[in-house]
Amino acid sequence: MQIEISEFGRADAAASGPAQPVHAGTRLFRAADRGIARATEAAAALLVLAEVALLGTSTASRYLFAHPFAWSDELAAILFLWLAMLGAVIALRRGEHMRLTAFIRGLSPERRAWLDALALMLVAALLLGLVMPSLEHYEERVMGLTPVLQVSEGWRSAAMLVGAGLMLLTAIDRLIQHATWIQIGAALAAVAAAYGLLLWLAPWFEDLGNGSLAIFFVLFVIAAMAIGMPIAFAFLVGTVCYIAFSTTIPLSIVPSRMEEGMSHLILLAVPLFVLLGALMEISGLAQGMIAFLVSLIGHRRGGLQYVLLGAMYLVSGISGAKAADMAAVAPALFPEMKKRGNHEGDLTSLLSASAVMSETIPPSIVLITVGSVTGVSIAALFTGGLMPALVGMLALCAVVWWQSRGEDLASARRFTWGEKGRLLLVALPGLGLPVVIRTAVVEGVATATEVSTIGVVYAVLVGVFVYRRFEWRRVYPVLVDTASLSGAILLVVGAATAMAWALTQSGFSQQLVALMGLVPGGQASFLVVSALAFIVLGSVLEGVPAIVLFGPLLFPIARQMGVNEVHYAMIAVFAMGFGLFTPPFGVGFYLACAIGRVSPDVAIKRAWPHLAALFVALMLITLIPWISIGFL
Repeated sequence: MQIEISEFGRADAAASGPAQPVHAGTRLFRAADRGIARATEAAAALLVLAEVALLGTSTASRYLFAHPFAWSDELAAILFLWLAMLGAVIALRRGEHMRLTAFIRGLSPERRAWLDALALMLVAALLLGLVMPSLEHYEERVMGLTPVLQVSEGWRSAAMLVGAGLMLLTAIDRLIQHATWIQIGAALAAVAAAYGLLLWLAPWFEDLGNGSLAIFFVLFVIAAMAIGMPIAFAFLVGTVCYIAFSTTIPLSIVPSRMEEGMSHLILLAVPLFVLLGALMEISGLAQGMIAFLVSLIGHRRGGLQYVLLGAMYLVSGISGAKAADMAAVAPALFPEMKKRGNHEGDLTSLLSASAVMSETIPPSIVLITVGSVTGVSIAALFTGGLMPALVGMLALCAVVWWQSRGEDLASARRFTWGEKGRLLLVALPGLGLPVVIRTAVVEGVATATEVSTIGVVYAVLVGVFVYRRFEWRRVYPVLVDTASLSGAILLVVGAATAMAWALTQSGFSQQLVALMGLVPGGQASFLVVSALAFIVLGSVLEGVPAIVLFGPLLFPIARQMGVNEVHYAMIAVFAMGFGLFTPPFGVGFYLACAIGRVSPDVAIKRAWPHLAALFVALMLITLIPWISIGFL
């Protein structure tokens, strides 16, 4: 899910000027900051473990002993919100929040350092503005009691307040450590001037009515993302400024809506599947599957390319991060593929395209997000997602067949049947994991959230007792990484929920319904226009924020036009994946280039055959509903 290669607030800091002298006060601040960082990471890691233990024991108690814990979901939801906010703090410290870099990628290091300072100052100012509203939200909720546990609702709302405060301290620390005092002063002056201007224009914004939506939710959000501000904070900039300067609504509604958006228990599957993906790599499950596929078809023309597609089909969606999926597959295959004369640009393009193809494969985090924000059945989405991905894979196989006709197979190894059998035995635990996960959800053994704990336990047991290569020393860093990535994802969900609420309150959703209803050509035209729109949204926002922001607006329109919700979800997810990995704006493409260690200038020239095949697949998925709903 992370779509920025360099770190926010750190990239090119050394180029911005000479090192600053470190004063005693600064040293004290940094020591306190390091202490907060260690405490935050330890608490987040413990929360990940607590969620696994809580959901695992609750699932076992309900399924094996028919005695569910009535309080488990409530406690899990409270712990989950704390995990999300602490993870967001860690992600900000590490520079791992999702951000758009298309506009700043080509800038010189010095200019980029100035923009980084401005973006961080905006983040700090935004968080400072949210501290008091978060406190007011906490005070509103502290007297209420949860339905089952009968504990104060303040335990949940305090997560928003503590998270905002810790992120504010982190943003200030990033500024002090990675920007010069001149840059900090200039950024502070720019933010203060913008605030004063907005205060002066506030009466005009109120008189403007819904016309102010274009200023706050288009101009402000795009400008914030263009300077490299993380997407979640860019959404919040537009939302907070709209509410503060164009309405009389109290700002405490922002943390309230964010809390609501991040409290859907189905989203707890996000950190648990992220953890599962990391444990698969530690335990050797993914490597076993790849080795077996290579033994089957690796000696044929295009065989390793087919293995790459097959491996992405099997492992994709479990880790929660496309970077993890691609990094698990590419290093094992690329060296041998290059020996066979394959152009490195073709390989990187295929890797990028395979990530698009696998967007709808369960248990995709984007599919889980679709279910949480639109109410579509997760089990139906998991069932419906397999065939669209297969159509995409077959389209890419056609390109591979064409490109590999003259491949040199001199170095290709043929495996004996005995070797294939041994590799199959090694791969069986890995091949069985996706089957276990999907069967448990579809058959109703566990929910999409609970089944992730089954996968986590399965991966650990296989690594310890079957492969005997489980590296316990890597578990703590993996837990912290899981919290960081999850926090980056979930903060986007919360910010987009608040933004979507503001848009809905303004009446924009009704206007959008009316506009989409005017599209000529009926249902087919609506679906094609939706697919093209989701491509654009995917190239700018990426899947999760785009779905959270526009899903509640567009899915009701699809229902009114008689479109099956699962079919529409597959169009949306596949199209947004297409946009995410399409150059020049799709940042996922540049992530694939980084993993493949290929210059984007080389790969971009080779990307179009694969993208053309995927576009054909998208149109087939769009116009043939059976591909998505034929097996429901």
